[in-house]
Amino acid sequence: MRQAGICVWQAHQLVRQIVAPGVTTAEIDAVISEHFQHCGAQPLFKDYPHQNKGRPPFPAATCTSVNDEVVHGIPNHRPLAEGDIVSVDTGCRINGWCGDAAVTYPAGRVSPSVQRLLDVTVATLDLAFELMHTKSRWSQVAREMALFVRDHGFSTVECFVGHGIGRQMHEEPQVPNFLSRSLRGSGDFRIEPGLVIAVEPMVNMGTKRVKMHRDHWTQSTLDRKPSAHFEHTIAVTKNGPVLLTKEPTPDELANLPWDFAESSAAGKAVAAGK
Repeated sequence: MRQAGICVWQAHQLVRQIVAPGVTTAEIDAVISEHFQHCGAQPLFKDYPHQNKGRPPFPAATCTSVNDEVVHGIPNHRPLAEGDIVSVDTGCRINGWCGDAAVTYPAGRVSPSVQRLLDVTVATLDLAFELMHTKSRWSQVAREMALFVRDHGFSTVECFVGHGIGRQMHEEPQVPNFLSRSLRGSGDFRIEPGLVIAVEPMVNMGTKRVKMHRDHWTQSTLDRKPSAHFEHTIAVTKNGPVLLTKEPTPDELANLPWDFAESSAAGKAVAAGK
């Protein structure tokens, strides 16, 4: 799973280099798709089936959600504008194992209130990771995450949660970012070696309520205020929690099944030839 996590981390470094006013989310998706192909990785989101029978599968390798879009945004050809934010959520499978991570990027300079939203959301994810070192049950972590968001004047999205991950992108358990009724009961789980979860706080500037677009995928805040989303794949080992979607060490780089430098170059070439 670490190799899949590194591949996803590298995809985000490519995105970080190209996100700017004038870039489209379709171009971001093309860069990540090329990167996954070069790594021999299977995109997890491409053709992912809709939960409702008869609805279209997800058409891209990334979910790109702009401004008030919370999750599941479909890449398109509308250029990002100065001050926009875009959540890029993507994942891949390598040798049968999955990795998944999301980052919300600013396009140029954003307003102080939007920057604060980004800072609080990533801090919520950092808090969850730190608490996983000391707490024994996920309900204890989720409660602290939601309180942290509330204390900073924002709201936690409750319609969507994190998830277990392994051979499949979505596995048990469900991983809420708040203390839900089910998490107080049978939905709670222990933080113990062997657990691998995708933790992904989604934080709104206004209401926690969301609505679906006509494309049957994109979800936006009901009040049209901005939303941010950050995610890591985290494994609990006998030595404690570790981030699987973080920067690789030199030893890890030397043992990847793809050429790290060549993949970065291929992604940059796609971006340059947009």
